[in-house]
Amino acid sequence: MEYKYLNTLYNPSDLKALPQETLPRVCEEVRDFIVQELSQNPGHLGSSLGTVELTVALHYVFDTPNDQLVWDVGHQAYAHKILTGRRERFHTNRQFKGLAPFPSPMESEYDAFIAGHASNSISAALGIEIGSQKVLHNRHVVAIIGDGAMTGGLAFEGLNNTSMNKNNLLIVLNDNNMAIDPIKGGFTQYLVDLTTSERYNRWRWWGYRVARKLHLINDDNKGRVQRFTNNLKALLTKQGNNIFQGLNLRYFGPADGHDVLSLVRIFSEIKDYEGPKVLHIITKKGKGYGPAENDQTTWHAPGEFCVENGKRKTEKGNNLEPLWQEVFGEQLLKMAKADERLVGVTPAMPSGCSMTIMQSELPERVFDVGIAEGHAVTFSAGMAKAGLVPYCNIYSSFLQRAYDNIIHDVALPKLHVVFCIDRAGIVGNDGATHHGLLDLAFLRPIPNMVIGAPMTKEDLESMMLLAKEYDGPIAIRYPRGRSISGVGDGKLTIGKGICLKEGSKVAVLSIGAIGNTVSEAIEALGDSAIQVAHYDMRWLKPIDENILHEIGQKFATIITVEDGVISGGLGSAVLEFMADNSYVPHVTRLGVRDQFVEHGSTKELYQLLKLDKEGICESLLQALEQ
Repeated sequence: MEYKYLNTLYNPSDLKALPQETLPRVCEEVRDFIVQELSQNPGHLGSSLGTVELTVALHYVFDTPNDQLVWDVGHQAYAHKILTGRRERFHTNRQFKGLAPFPSPMESEYDAFIAGHASNSISAALGIEIGSQKVLHNRHVVAIIGDGAMTGGLAFEGLNNTSMNKNNLLIVLNDNNMAIDPIKGGFTQYLVDLTTSERYNRWRWWGYRVARKLHLINDDNKGRVQRFTNNLKALLTKQGNNIFQGLNLRYFGPADGHDVLSLVRIFSEIKDYEGPKVLHIITKKGKGYGPAENDQTTWHAPGEFCVENGKRKTEKGNNLEPLWQEVFGEQLLKMAKADERLVGVTPAMPSGCSMTIMQSELPERVFDVGIAEGHAVTFSAGMAKAGLVPYCNIYSSFLQRAYDNIIHDVALPKLHVVFCIDRAGIVGNDGATHHGLLDLAFLRPIPNMVIGAPMTKEDLESMMLLAKEYDGPIAIRYPRGRSISGVGDGKLTIGKGICLKEGSKVAVLSIGAIGNTVSEAIEALGDSAIQVAHYDMRWLKPIDENILHEIGQKFATIITVEDGVISGGLGSAVLEFMADNSYVPHVTRLGVRDQFVEHGSTKELYQLLKLDKEGICESLLQALEQ
């Protein structure tokens, strides 16, 4: 497609200079640009295709960056990046040293707030709105949130507080009935019910515009007018006030989220209306690209693909190991068939964590609770209290959102909840908001918590079996990507590690899948490898004290290796043990230091952190030379 307009747009002021009638063509060009770029440089395709018209309308009507757009999650913000001076660098999106995968204030003044985790936009936007009242009186603030993110408790907290404070916040609810997987829950059905009331919304919008033009709505009578429209809705739809109106938030919609001219008209009409308000728009995830529209889950983030036929490019090879998540999914189903007490819980990620494997055969025993990590944990605790054995699968970076629930609702009463922590460690191109680097450190101080990390797929299967019989909370963390087959029968004991290789001078202690990289690094030492011992600790808590006593007595030099922050993790645990038992070896901790790790491929990031084979080998050589 020839980009007649897009190639002339370097910032929103260029967009605002165009006649309104050109905007549908602009949307076509932006959508084509996204498809073409993401076919070669993978990213979050479906969500961003669904918000093209919305983004164009927002930047056309509002005076950004003075007016602040707060995007929720950021999956939907590619068009925003393209229209705010980053089109020519968009080919670097999610690449090492390239554009950030999500909106980032460190990257652009047009990115009002950090995005990456769901449901924070309303709270952040309200804070900006109220804060701006103190210093600026000519700023509009808009929160753009999807229906998937609306299932998060923080979103409801933000809505409640918005109703309690004097503000002019505009909340745009992007309703596509999808997160990554189809959204579950009553709130989603509630939004669907609202969208069916076309007659009401047509009359309501017409009446509102007439009343505004005739100056019938003002501060003195707006409450009476709102009550009238609420009663009108009840009459036409046989429903009472909707949840937004119940919170004293003016509700507009539902509107067609793919009619850019209509959106421009609506935003122009309501942006200066006093008080908090919600515009409910209906969009389609993957809009404008047939394959993405027809399979919205797969095309959320499809990887590389052929634009012409929609064929996705996959890894080549006939003997590829299964993904870690697939090992989890297959083992969960196998165990569930053998024990009817076992249930699966996930916050909106059944396909991402492969719980769909169990869901397809035992759907009544899989619970997708929506984007609500705290609820997922406490819900699991309740089921454990009732005698079930819940396997609660949450990505590592998202588990942070449920920390209090883990402590108060699971660990304190010592309930039998199994936390399967997917995407632990470096995850790659999604960057700082998605790396799972903190779980070992933030789980270790919690009393009653057992923490394990498998080095091989057999270890993961064994840990899941052990967890079923353990009477208390237990966490199993594993990385993204393909698993690794090991040797042995995979039979493990809680709190017991294993010596993988004897050595005479340096002891290396690793935990989790990164132990495979350690083994490769030791092998690369050649003849010097005979001096290096390697222990797979397997369990951070309880840690194997027999192994630690052995190496404390035998070795003067210890190296710990972990795929996470070194503050509070394996290295810290080893140092504490050595100090407590009066051992005085020199301990070098390899892991992530006090930093947020940027985005890039896992290969590039492990190299950056010196946690690849070469980096670990270098540390081993330095230790041997001492």
